Amino acid sequence: MFKQVKSALFWYYLFKFRRRVILIVLLLIIAFFANAIYGDVVEYLKLKDKLDYLEIALISKWLIIIFNIVFSIYLILTMFKKEENIEEKNLKKEKKIESKQLEELKKEERFTQREKKFLYKKTLKTKADLLVEK
Repeated sequence: MFKQVKSALFWYYLFKFRRRVILIVLLLIIAFFANAIYGDVVEYLKLKDKLDYLEIALISKWLIIIFNIVFSIYLILTMFKKEENIEEKNLKKEKKIESKQLEELKKEERFTQREKKFLYKKTLKTKADLLVEK
């Protein structure tokens, strides 16, 4: 039973965060291939006797690997914080809506009954309009 629950949670989160998981896997694959490509570049530079470029190849390899690993770690760490941020934003939106409604109620309380009737009456008629209607 515990294995089923554990499996269900794993697949739930895998489906929920599939884009991030795919991005993390791609970044780690790129880091792996950077090492393999570096080996080929070193062999090529040895064959052509251009050993001056080995330093650039080594630095670029490690920059790619470190960047991909750090970015993957960042994506993993921020994966679950996103849910909390969404909930906080929803609460803030609700508070803003409530405050706007309170402001509208306060505005309405400033007017007398006669003024409210006048404000809700959209069409204003002059004495001439009233005489024409009769």
